[in-house]
This record gives sequence, structure tokens and C-alpha cells, in this order.
Amino acid sequence: MADSAPNIFPDLVYSDAKAAVEFLCRAFGFEPLDVMAGPDGEVYHAELRYGSGTIMVEPAEDNNEYGMRSPSKLGAVTAAICVYVADPDAHYARAVAEGAEIIVELRDTNYGARSYTARDLDGHVWTFSTYQPTPPST
Repeated sequence: MADSAPNIFPDLVYSDAKAAVEFLCRAFGFEPLDVMAGPDGEVYHAELRYGSGTIMVEPAEDNNEYGMRSPSKLGAVTAAICVYVADPDAHYARAVAEGAEIIVELRDTNYGARSYTARDLDGHVWTFSTYQPTPPST
């Protein structure tokens, strides 16, 4: 694996995976890498890219093999996804224009980043920020 290839890629479940793919691309700027749909057009697996990062999108069925539930079904959020963006102001404007629920307004943080936090259509929490973790030393 090349050092620049992502080695962590969250697998997120949604009540409507097709709608989630459309929303994530439209509101947050993800690009579809692979979207697999059944004969009925329903998405059963998708891989979306933002920069060098990748996420997977799955339908949240009650009988999925890991017992995962979307935040909207669970009634709680158990994790947040943090995404580096070069221009958080433009990203924020796009998300707002596409109807993303903003839960922390665009701001400058006390650790030197500019960021905002939004909730997607199924309740997953996303922070978009200029913050980047320190890469491991070699």
C-alpha cells in the first residue's frame, strides 16, 4: 500500500443508502468511486472519496451482519467523522445551501483550525476543518 493511500475508511449505515450517497456528494462534495445497486435501483454498497479519504455507505437493515444501526434508528451518535478541507468557508456555504443541519457554526478554534460541524440526513456527525493530525514520524 502506498503511504498516500487511505488505510482507514469508515463504513456508515443509512436508512436510505441511495439518498445518502446523493446527499453526501451534493452537500459535502464526496465523489462516487463505486456505487453498487440492485435491480430495484437501491444501493447496497457504495464507496465515496473526498481527497485521499474514502468512506463506505451501506443500507441500515435490521439484520445486517454487524448489528450496526444508523444514528436516526439508534437515537444516538457514537462517533464523528472528521474531514480535512482546504477551504472550510466554501465547504460550509455548500453544505448550508444543500440543507445540511449545522450543529457547530463555522469558527476559528483555539487549536488554530477553522471548522464547522454538521449532521447528515441520517444523523451522522461530520466535522470539516483545516485541522490535520500530525503524520507519524518515519
